[in-house]
Amino acid sequence: MIPPPDLIHDPIPKLLTRLAVPVGTGFFFNTMFNVVDTFYGGLISTQALAALSLSFPLFFIILAIGAGTSMGSTALIGHAMGSGRREDAELYAAQAISFGIFHALLLTVGGLAASPAIFRLMGASGGYLELALAYMNVIVAGSVFFVGNYVLNSMLNASGDTKSFRNFLVTGFFLNLVLDPWFMYGGFGVPAMGIRGISLATVMIQALGNIYLLGRVRRTGLLSGRSLRLLRPRREPFRRLFGQGVPASLNMLTVSLGIFVITWFAGRFGKEAVAAYGIGTRIEQIVLLPAMGLNVAVLSLAAQNFGAGKLARVRETLSRAVRAGLLMMAGGTVLVFVAAEPLVRLFTADPLVVAHGVTFLRVEALVLGAYTILYVNNSALQGLQRPAFALWIGLFRQILLPVPVFWLLAVGLGWGLPGIWWGVFLVTWSAAAVSLLYTRRVLRLVTEEADAAIMQNGGNGPAP
Repeated sequence: MIPPPDLIHDPIPKLLTRLAVPVGTGFFFNTMFNVVDTFYGGLISTQALAALSLSFPLFFIILAIGAGTSMGSTALIGHAMGSGRREDAELYAAQAISFGIFHALLLTVGGLAASPAIFRLMGASGGYLELALAYMNVIVAGSVFFVGNYVLNSMLNASGDTKSFRNFLVTGFFLNLVLDPWFMYGGFGVPAMGIRGISLATVMIQALGNIYLLGRVRRTGLLSGRSLRLLRPRREPFRRLFGQGVPASLNMLTVSLGIFVITWFAGRFGKEAVAAYGIGTRIEQIVLLPAMGLNVAVLSLAAQNFGAGKLARVRETLSRAVRAGLLMMAGGTVLVFVAAEPLVRLFTADPLVVAHGVTFLRVEALVLGAYTILYVNNSALQGLQRPAFALWIGLFRQILLPVPVFWLLAVGLGWGLPGIWWGVFLVTWSAAAVSLLYTRRVLRLVTEEADAAIMQNGGNGPAP
């Protein structure tokens, strides 16, 4: 049996590869999971495909709460483990479960109540609205399973185990290949459910993931017999989980709002533009998978090494991850730019959707490096327990800047739909530049604080 990685002693290049590759592989199958949903939605109708795209901002809210809670939990659990405080790590693990369940229940109640009004605001009505609600109501009802998987994975990530979640995502993809058409078209005692069947398959797979990941977490020792007693919400752990997780969730929620903004502007040019944007983002997610793997690896390494006072390793992690990510995204840029049209045609034969999708992808190909810089720097800041910047930069690049920039380029200058895509280019690269400068400044300040603590303790290391 291969021993678990030592995040505070093993060489950084080896750890980045060992942690990032399973994450990237898992996210590839997760993205292909979504691609399968998009493919089958397209078989129903272009309107159903547009309904899936319309639902994504709301679906993303659930993912944002889960991912933010996961990032905050990973930072706290990893820091406690790096500092040698095992009991604190177990407490944070149990409290993260309670924290996640509480927010999942809020998502279910709020989502079921607000979805119709939000979809109408985004321009849906009639059959278009019915399709979007048929899909989204099932997803919202299963919020606890989505959030549960994120929380359980935070414990695995903090322990250096990125393979278990990969295994779940790979298995989930193959299950989805079977369940999507079965539930859509019916058979073997199951009625034909159309687009609702796509969402039901997704929720069932997430529920099975809860069972598998819970078993894997128990092997780490972070959840044990005494964890049941630790589940009762406690003020201080909840406060710290809130402080670390909510900014990360809100940052991801700004992504959802950003998708809403883009969808609203694109919707002015018809359902075909919305469908093209949905297809394009699926393809973009596949190309960005290496960056997502680095994202999780940087968070895990930064959290444990910050807890152990090894800031030089944090700096090395960040530097190597940015360089590796940019190199991989250079290849992704060439691939997407050249193969944009055949990639879009995998999902639709509608000529207008194809034309809009190709234009989007060829502009978005030039933004991949900026996304890498943002992801890696935000993860490093989360690991350093300074998550607030990610929220502010998220507001800047998703809402505050896009609205005037999109209006200026698409409407004011008359560029039309391509003006929205070029607006994404300008906004994202601006945010990446700010992120790079800010993260370097934080690392310098954290190093100075650590040096000062060592001096105060007579050169015996940082204060406990």
